[in-house]
Amino acid sequence: MMETMGDLRRTHYVGGLREKDAGTEMTVAGSVARCRDKGGVVFVDLRDTTGILQLIFDDSTDKDVFEKASSLKSEYVIIARGTLREREAKTDKIPTGGVELFVTELRVLSGAATTPFELRDEINVNDSLRLKYRYLDLRRPMMHEPIVLRSKIAKAIRDYYDANHFLEIETPVLMKSTPEGARDYLVPSRVQPGRFYALPQSPQLYKQILMLSGFDRYYQVARCFRDEDLRADRQPEFTQIDMEMSFVTEDDIMTMNEGLVKHVFKEILNVDVPTPFLRMPYAEAMDRFGSDKPDTRFGLELQNVTDAVRSCGFAVFKNAVEAGGSVRALNVKGAAAQLSRKEIDKLTEVARTYGAKGLAYTRWTADAKSSSFEKFLTEDEIAALYAAANVEEGDVLLIAADADSERACTALGAVRLAVGAKLGLIDKSKFNFLWVTDFPLFEYSEEENRFVAKHHPFTMPKDEDLDRIETDPGACRAKAYDMILNGCELGGGSIRINDPELQQRMFRALGFTPERAEESFGFLIEAYQYGAPPHGGMAYGFDRMVMLMLGRDSIRDVIAFPKVQNAGELMSGCPDTVEDKQLRDLCIALDLPQE
Repeated sequence: MMETMGDLRRTHYVGGLREKDAGTEMTVAGSVARCRDKGGVVFVDLRDTTGILQLIFDDSTDKDVFEKASSLKSEYVIIARGTLREREAKTDKIPTGGVELFVTELRVLSGAATTPFELRDEINVNDSLRLKYRYLDLRRPMMHEPIVLRSKIAKAIRDYYDANHFLEIETPVLMKSTPEGARDYLVPSRVQPGRFYALPQSPQLYKQILMLSGFDRYYQVARCFRDEDLRADRQPEFTQIDMEMSFVTEDDIMTMNEGLVKHVFKEILNVDVPTPFLRMPYAEAMDRFGSDKPDTRFGLELQNVTDAVRSCGFAVFKNAVEAGGSVRALNVKGAAAQLSRKEIDKLTEVARTYGAKGLAYTRWTADAKSSSFEKFLTEDEIAALYAAANVEEGDVLLIAADADSERACTALGAVRLAVGAKLGLIDKSKFNFLWVTDFPLFEYSEEENRFVAKHHPFTMPKDEDLDRIETDPGACRAKAYDMILNGCELGGGSIRINDPELQQRMFRALGFTPERAEESFGFLIEAYQYGAPPHGGMAYGFDRMVMLMLGRDSIRDVIAFPKVQNAGELMSGCPDTVEDKQLRDLCIALDLPQE
């Protein structure tokens, strides 16, 4: 029978109780994690948001209280009063393993049906079932703790920015759709039929307007939305730590945010992050690691062997070089015994996934040497290649060649990460930070047959590249920077354009007509006419930050109610159909594709 709390009110959370608290009378509340009736003694593990505490009932317990305790089942919600005492049989399996609560008063506040899976950490349950019953899954300590720590990380971020004179300012969630970037989520207007809001992909335009409004230093824990395909570290709705500063340079912004990381990691994990971070230009990152977010926890760097094979007889290498591309190599030292031909075939598929046509290889064991390409090379050419890549017996040499040098690097960079994971080269206890700087200002889109902004069209070009915007856009670099942690982009930003004429040049370089620029960004262009301070900022993927700090593999583990691969939420069943009346109110008629 369910009861009310009566005059009982919680006085203590259980997670912090220790032997020093023995003898204290207290009231605790939570759910029954486990109940064990040993015949004359009943043990109940009580779980609240801070941890687990053992409650005990024995032959000295009031009869009615004992009978009530004997009837408890997992997930019943209870409140209990008693005296904390030291346990006779202490355990180090839980932090409160040295104490227990001898209960004198017990109230059962809610019963519970049998759960569809056990609510303990050591389970192997289908993800879909866990997400359907997310409210149960979140009761498990390993799922509960990241949500608690997420809140603490957010507070630490707010504390840091507040101490450095930033203002937390909310920007609109219903805003204007813009043509650049990922696909918007659109929201129809009822009061203006045929017109739509967009949910923000970022507060970018508004935070720049705030700088023009004289607020100088802004930050926001912002909800953002992108209608794009999901993966392990991406969701259609996500949280962004957004910041902007006026009268600053790239160095100022990077230094400020290194301080943020140092503060948060010390506050939450008690980890001392060394600063300043290493800075690496984009071109160097691609050349050495085949990635603009290099994982520097292990070596195994790419090598440029173009000159060594420039005139060789192997058409794949020769044609790539003659087309203006390059040949890149990865020498996996001493790995011939670990990387079989079958494993090399798997790595070839990784390379193809990233645009390479294939992967050339040489595998040199103590017994033999096998190669997919050396029969096309002379002995001198092989010797030159081996010297360039430092190849010795026991090594595996993997090579990507392409007319597009960046594609060759990117494919081999993905292979590098796969090899690092396969061979256990990555020290997962490390937190390796660096800045990648000097990004290209533009990138060419084959799909749109034009240059598009690498980051966004408000990014300031490098001073020395200002004259190239119209004449050689592919060579222009940006005052942009990404903060990288363990091979993941933690955040990124740039110095913004604050010159109206330069902004118009950028729009023209991106193929915007004056009419389109005015239609999309007219309010920003007009605001620039009234004085714009030099400004810049960056934004962090907060979900990704929490995931990396806690060593989780997916951001779904650190979001209370995540979406799945098809952007649905299994617990509530959204997205879902709506009533016809709701569509009529919005002047919307559906034209659904045939199944």
